[in-house]
Amino acid sequence: MNSKAKINVRALTECSIMIALSTVLSVIKLFEMPQGGSITLASMLPIAVIAHRHNFKYGIGAALVASVIQLLLGLKNFSYFTTPESLIALGVFDYILAFGVFGLVGIVKKWIKSQSLAATVGVMLASALRYLCHVISGATIWAGLSIPDEAAIAYSLSYNATYMVPETIILVLTAAYLTSSLDFTQKTPKRLRSESVDSFSALCFSGAGLAVLAALITDTILVFSKLQNYDSGEFMIMGLTEVNWLAVGIVTAAALAVAATLVILAKAKKRA
Repeated sequence: MNSKAKINVRALTECSIMIALSTVLSVIKLFEMPQGGSITLASMLPIAVIAHRHNFKYGIGAALVASVIQLLLGLKNFSYFTTPESLIALGVFDYILAFGVFGLVGIVKKWIKSQSLAATVGVMLASALRYLCHVISGATIWAGLSIPDEAAIAYSLSYNATYMVPETIILVLTAAYLTSSLDFTQKTPKRLRSESVDSFSALCFSGAGLAVLAALITDTILVFSKLQNYDSGEFMIMGLTEVNWLAVGIVTAAALAVAATLVILAKAKKRA
């Protein structure tokens, strides 16, 4: 087997693993909207990693396979439509295009040299395009069903934002953390760390970042889960008054305390 073939097999294997991981994460729903749409545990991150790590061909390929799997998992949504046009539009805008755009994450590497920044910008771009796909779908084929006919575009914009904004926040945070911790340019991703930082200190810094990340994800769910009427699906800014701000404060304070402790331990080890 020549070198190019070995690289192809390795890339295809990575794609298969990441597609499977993305599928598993997609069914771990942190919060599900009553009329469609959910917040997951960064389910598209594995596909974003493939798109960032490998070339356009593998990124798009993995994203399209993942989108077909999501389509199969959401087959019940097709039961609401009867015409071929509406069925095709649903499949294209809510699945194939909506999830397929994550194959474009790596495209920004041409202009942004920083791995972490490139991945973060790429994920934000893909999430914005996914949001646009859902908005188009909501304002057209879903109008009159889960979305009112009147002001369908405005309603679709707010409805889809109530789950896509927190989904994007979680995805961006996890992508930024992962790409600032691991070097994906290597054949086998390796941990990024300064030569002057020992293993214990690096572990402490990673733990501190993970604690803050977990708190931000939890706080995002606690806040955004209250911004949509559970019966109608309508966005409501007054939902902020129903947020358990005590829980938000406790989670944030606990995470900061853990992070501060780990950073202090790391610095103490460095001085010793």
